Amino acid sequence: MAFTKVTSKVVSVDVRPGGEVLARRGAMLATSGRIAFSPVSSGPGGGGYGGGIAAALARGMQGEAVPLMVAEGSGTVHYGFRGHHVTVIDLDGSQAVSVEADRLLAHDANLSSSVVFLGQQGGLRGAVRGAVTGQGLFTTQLSGRGSVAVLSHGGTFALPVGGAQQIVVDPQAYVAHVGDLRLDVSTNVSWRDAVGRGSGEAVQLKVSGVGTVYVQASEKKL
Repeated sequence: MAFTKVTSKVVSVDVRPGGEVLARRGAMLATSGRIAFSPVSSGPGGGGYGGGIAAALARGMQGEAVPLMVAEGSGTVHYGFRGHHVTVIDLDGSQAVSVEADRLLAHDANLSSSVVFLGQQGGLRGAVRGAVTGQGLFTTQLSGRGSVAVLSHGGTFALPVGGAQQIVVDPQAYVAHVGDLRLDVSTNVSWRDAVGRGSGEAVQLKVSGVGTVYVQASEKKL
């Protein structure tokens, strides 16, 4: 299924049997047809409707436990959340999207999901990146064929990354990325910057690899 942009802050999606949709609780704005909503207590992790104990523990420790609702039946649902801008990312099954759980608005329930420890993506640098950006130490990864709607301040723009090209992003403006990308804290980050006592200008994310990074038009976190 594909999400349709209604406005810059609202998307709609057609729900059908076998084509359910997961969304954060409180995001439903309007429905038509015969739609039923049920809570999904375990949230994203290890599959569309559930997650392992380790994934649930990881989310709980790092604030990844965003309550979800599954929409089932036949009809159309409109989603939005607190007036934030919405970006739709379509996945063709060849690459995964990595995004903070609290930026997820909705996604196809058939997408596989997992919680990834940032330390696996660059060791200590990955953990430091999470602390500097406010991500925590874990991020949500969705893969398969389907659509994902993510939230941002001011909308997003997509920057392609490939080959020897490297993109530098303000860590507060980073939203999500798709593909085989490596995100590292800039080498000129000092301990004073990491703990918030510096000017902040030295804190940057260097993005390399092959894929796409989504950047919001603001330095404000959700």
